[in-house]
Amino acid sequence: MNKVFMSGNHTFAESAIRAGCRCYFGYPITPQNELGEYMANHMRKAGGVFIQSESETAAINMVIGAAATGTRAMTSSSSPGISLKQEGISFLAGFELPAVIVNVMRGGPGLGNIAPAQGDYFQATRGGGHGDYRTPVFAPASVQEIADLTAHAFNVADRYRTPVMLLSDGMMGQMKEPVVFSEPVTDFPEKEWALKGRGDGPSRYLCSLILDALEMERHNWKLVRKYEEIEKNEVKYEEYMIDDAEIVVIAYGTTARIAKGAIKRVRKDGVRAGMIRPISLWPFPKKLLNNLASRVRQFVVFEMSTGQMLEDVQIALEGKADITFHGRPGGTVPTPIEFARIIYREYQKTVKKEK
Repeated sequence: MNKVFMSGNHTFAESAIRAGCRCYFGYPITPQNELGEYMANHMRKAGGVFIQSESETAAINMVIGAAATGTRAMTSSSSPGISLKQEGISFLAGFELPAVIVNVMRGGPGLGNIAPAQGDYFQATRGGGHGDYRTPVFAPASVQEIADLTAHAFNVADRYRTPVMLLSDGMMGQMKEPVVFSEPVTDFPEKEWALKGRGDGPSRYLCSLILDALEMERHNWKLVRKYEEIEKNEVKYEEYMIDDAEIVVIAYGTTARIAKGAIKRVRKDGVRAGMIRPISLWPFPKKLLNNLASRVRQFVVFEMSTGQMLEDVQIALEGKADITFHGRPGGTVPTPIEFARIIYREYQKTVKKEK
């Protein structure tokens, strides 16, 4: 299999095209502009449609229209732009339409800066828009995983008729690594619900405007049952040096890459540290962490935020273990040495003391 040296942003685009994406709508914003640029150059060659919309709001509404026809559709942006798409993402959930949304996060809040950050975790994992809905969220930690998870996101979106978010950051989008792409997908199952136009089967209707309160309630409970299936079937994570770990780091995306370097450092000094890297941020690997707490007393959460994933870790552990948090928000990227000091300090303070 041939490896290609490619940036994360270009990999999102190429993998989406190979996964059968034939409609891309977006509006420029740093640090994800290369994704749209690649789509502009390659989507037509694949027989698809690229439109640079007049705004982020327009882009997500174009996605709604394309997704309603059964076409694999995608949009991308960075933090403030994703905020503008939230109403449309809620509409996708209400319509039960599959689509993929890429967020290459930057520093915030507000316009912030173009440096990598992880401050959009709440927005991504809690739905972000209005109403009772959830969005599956996958967080890659390498360019190869960007390729793999992009293809996976389209499959999950189709399987459950739901919008799916890929949560990356400015560092992941700009960095280049070798990547192996899967073969292009050309055969898709028929979508019986899709709107195909006149003269092509029975009349079909899609709507998220449900004025009758009881009907709206029934629709919401239907969505809940779908989300329960997603929680049951779509949890993804990586275990790193967990078997003998006495202190466990929880980190995702770019932060997890940095944490691996820290763990290698402290292990040389005899600190048995390991890591759980959530790949699916929703559904979160709650059962895994809860079970792990039966033998591990100390957890350390690293994020490039003020502590958003921390809340999910606290919920998962149910008070069964101690949790320390260390974050660097606003676009500041921590170092392995910085993380190593935190791990070593907590090990000395808690784990070694208990021994």
